[in-house]
Amino acid sequence: MTKISILGCGWLGLPLAKNLIAKDYLVNGSTTSENKLPILKEAGINPFLVTVESENVSENITDFLAESEILIIDIPPKLRAVDPSSEKKAFVEKIKNLIPFIEKSTIKKVLFVSSTSVYGDDNSFITEETIPNPDTESGKQLVLAENLLQENQHFETTILRFGGLIGDDRHPIKFLAGKENIENPDAPVNLIHQKDCIGIIEAIINQSKWNAVFNAVAPFHPTREEYYTSKAIEMDLALPKFSSQQSNIKKMISSEKIERTLQYKFILEEY
Repeated sequence: MTKISILGCGWLGLPLAKNLIAKDYLVNGSTTSENKLPILKEAGINPFLVTVESENVSENITDFLAESEILIIDIPPKLRAVDPSSEKKAFVEKIKNLIPFIEKSTIKKVLFVSSTSVYGDDNSFITEETIPNPDTESGKQLVLAENLLQENQHFETTILRFGGLIGDDRHPIKFLAGKENIENPDAPVNLIHQKDCIGIIEAIINQSKWNAVFNAVAPFHPTREEYYTSKAIEMDLALPKFSSQQSNIKKMISSEKIERTLQYKFILEEY
């Protein structure tokens, strides 16, 4: 049985691990919270308390990676928006510290969970051929981290760039409901459901699609005003009120490569 290590069993990593276990994979899962260890164990995950910092990596990283063939890295940059310069390259340093341990392990394949924020908010139709042009500190560090992993010759890396994450327990309309003068009313939405995130990762693993880059956004791009107004009505929430000014953001992310290469069909009704 193939063993997979998931670095970061949080909102996405935990249900992903459960799905992989249901498909007969063995899973090592990490958390930075000791209180979550019993939760991981109860789910059938071999649990590890692992911290990856810009200065060091916890000693048990070697045991966490042991005998695994695939590593899924799902740890967000978590940079302070108030002063991003204070954590300049902090996330990149974490990945730099992690790589030597991967090189010494049995890991042959790495799947790095990234974000479409690497493209910035330029007005364009974006595919995997689009050159990243991030305008946020987290986006800049994600690009650098992607490059570090892709350039390493000890393992094969696939980069998976997710759009805005939503799920049964997570939806941006809950934060926008009742707010006024919301910017970019006619900007297209670029969202992806948790179930599709999991389905796409499973497809990449099952079909051995390594040394690749994929954008993962549902092929469903109504305007922000149309979409969030509709969701507010559906969830019986206060309607959001949008600015009358036209949007200066027209970014639309294409997932055509995922649909074509992986033969993947998105769960549109969930959005």
